[in-house]
Amino acid sequence: MKIALVTETFPPEVNGVAMTFGVIARELARRGHAVTVYRPRRDDLGAPAAAAGYTVVPLPGFPVPGYRLLRMGWPAWGRLRREWTAARPELVHVATEGPLGASAITAARALGIPVTSSFHTNFHTYAGHYGARPLGRLVLAWLRRVHNRTRRTFAPTAELCAELAADGFRGMAVLSRGVDTWQFHPARRAPQLRQKWGVDPDQPVAIHVGRMAAEKNYGLLFETYAAMRAANPRMRFVLAGEGPLRARLQREHPECIFEGFFSREEIGRYYASADIYIHASRTETFGNVLTEAMASGLAVAGFDYAAARQFVRHGENGLAVPFDSAADLVAAGELLATDEFLRAKLRANARAAVEAQSWERVIRTFEADLLAAAGVAAPRPAEPLPV
Repeated sequence: MKIALVTETFPPEVNGVAMTFGVIARELARRGHAVTVYRPRRDDLGAPAAAAGYTVVPLPGFPVPGYRLLRMGWPAWGRLRREWTAARPELVHVATEGPLGASAITAARALGIPVTSSFHTNFHTYAGHYGARPLGRLVLAWLRRVHNRTRRTFAPTAELCAELAADGFRGMAVLSRGVDTWQFHPARRAPQLRQKWGVDPDQPVAIHVGRMAAEKNYGLLFETYAAMRAANPRMRFVLAGEGPLRARLQREHPECIFEGFFSREEIGRYYASADIYIHASRTETFGNVLTEAMASGLAVAGFDYAAARQFVRHGENGLAVPFDSAADLVAAGELLATDEFLRAKLRANARAAVEAQSWERVIRTFEADLLAAAGVAAPRPAEPLPV
């Protein structure tokens, strides 16, 4: 098919949505589809890597206030209607619900082009982290309106599909997340990197990878780190990533090592060179970092939802604690900091839990759903939603 993919975040940006759709564009192109990616222009990030078989069309955008690493696209229905009238795609897939994505849905519907969408970010729950909790219902209403104008909305887990369906979202389907088990592998452990951190070969290191923003629950993460350090003074903590909170966190936590931003090609060495991953966020729709940490052979602890619910078997390959219990996450961190034998057991079993979660399987399923939405294949049977 000719597929137009519209997204407000895409490589070389580094975040879960950008990574996911960078892989999807590449793999759909490898499977013979003509993929054109429409995304905001990002000259500030340097020259992007050569596109792997797909075309990229940069469009005007603007930085998110207070968050220079993210950029939104301006509405572009006029340009998109002209381009899609001249060279009509057989399907439009909208990955993000911002001004660009919403305008793409309007343009596709006006031209009678089948359009699908993805739900990746719980923006309605973010409102509480930015002092605007009353706006949460309004944001949810906007998201519902945007997605219900498409033929099918994809979310990362059956659990989230069920939650959104209960909130009035229609046509839900699962688009899971794969993990690159070559890029994220215990063999990428780098003794030189641990020497740079000033740690001995047997000294436990906890790492955190991700966007340093309020919705990631850094308060609880550092509360857990403090308890881990009190239980085991030899613990060291490494954080890789950027974001609006970085400067403050770095001032407040001089005991931690802040490594900054790394490409996805580099970050595998950082995961594999650590020993523990604490996932404190409760706003993720999936949580790619958890599966990447497990593929890298780390002992993980996180709340029992999203990726953790799907892959963690408590006490066997990781620790999953009740969603509403911050105290249990702190206790899990203390246990990983002090119980060397448990830590070794979880690390040994972690990778096996995600090795079958290949991008090949994820893309094959997604491709079948897109073909069905475009009317060129019969729809596959829907996966049962959790009761």
